[in-house]
Amino acid sequence: MRTPVALLLELGVILTVLSLLGTLARRYALTPVPLYLLAGLALGDGGVAAVPAARDFVDTGASIGVILLLFILGLDFTVREFTAGLHRHRGSAAVDLVLNAGPGAVAGWLLGLDSTGILALAGATYVSSSGVIARLLGDLHRLGNRETPAVLSVLVMEDFAMAAYLPLLAVVTAGGAWWQALLAVLAAAAAVATAILVSARWGHHVGRVLTHPDPEQVLLRVLGITLVVAALAEIVHVSAAVGAFLMGLALTGTAAERARAVLSPLRDLFAAVFFLALGISVAPGDLVPMLPAAIALALAGAATKLAAGWYAAARDGAGRRGRLRAGTALIARGEFSVVIVGLAGTAQQRLGALVTAYVFLLAVCGPVLTRFAPTRPASGRTPAVAVSGARPLPAPPPAGSARDGAGPG
Repeated sequence: MRTPVALLLELGVILTVLSLLGTLARRYALTPVPLYLLAGLALGDGGVAAVPAARDFVDTGASIGVILLLFILGLDFTVREFTAGLHRHRGSAAVDLVLNAGPGAVAGWLLGLDSTGILALAGATYVSSSGVIARLLGDLHRLGNRETPAVLSVLVMEDFAMAAYLPLLAVVTAGGAWWQALLAVLAAAAAVATAILVSARWGHHVGRVLTHPDPEQVLLRVLGITLVVAALAEIVHVSAAVGAFLMGLALTGTAAERARAVLSPLRDLFAAVFFLALGISVAPGDLVPMLPAAIALALAGAATKLAAGWYAAARDGAGRRGRLRAGTALIARGEFSVVIVGLAGTAQQRLGALVTAYVFLLAVCGPVLTRFAPTRPASGRTPAVAVSGARPLPAPPPAGSARDGAGPG
């Protein structure tokens, strides 16, 4: 078999550059995500240097990256913790929907888009990037913070909302009837409910099947089953990321610890490729004409996400610093908005350019704002409780008892 020299050379250069950028970011205690995105912008169409031979690998690796990010995030929770968080944050999800879909719908109306364009733009401004935020929480060592369960609850509810929204948008974009849209939404909702039920009742059996003394066997079994579950989720129009997250929820105890140990290096590799791919998908020339509108929409989107995160963290009893961290963590947009552009943007060029510029601005600026959000005091406070499947998180304090910086918040 002949080795594709161009592919090896381009991948070698890409990984070396990502390594240098990661080292630079760590030196200044930053997350490397914005630098990876900017590197992708330089390598995309119209950038400094194209990478045609590596493009297929990058696209495939990006899909695997977001699956691994959400799978390992799911390992940090039990189904009981997860469902309790969803129940507690139904109000937070409603606030998030109104605050963040609203500006997109209004902007679409002001720009003269048709009803399909307005629906698409509302979805693009509503949903945060699970992939970017999952990486941020790990990079900044905030998985044990008081506000983190609220952030994750909001993220997962957004992903579940996308499970119903994307089939609806696909039918509307194709000109389908209302009953076809309704059937698509009902099918997606039934698939998500079934997956949660299976994880809750038979998840321990999954752990026994996937556990093995040999790390290689654990790697092959867990990765293989996770990819199959992600594929099945896509078949029923549920996000592959949601499927991977539910798979992570199904593993607890020793099975979760061993899965995390063997898959974390792969997660780090393909997560970097995922962020690179987001940048490559953007053509710099497409950003310029819609940049003023995108900047205005991004400012509104950052403010509304900050408000939604503040509200959600307050429900968990986080202090002011924790609420601010939660709000900034939710700012980044990413993979779902790109999917929305793919469904509706091709038919409406202005929409595609606007959403692309909007996503890129917030995918770069969101992690920076998150990094510089105030951290909790280093001493004299109760240490943060790790987000783990081993024990539930402590109940939030009574209303009005949380103080700025108190406890882990």
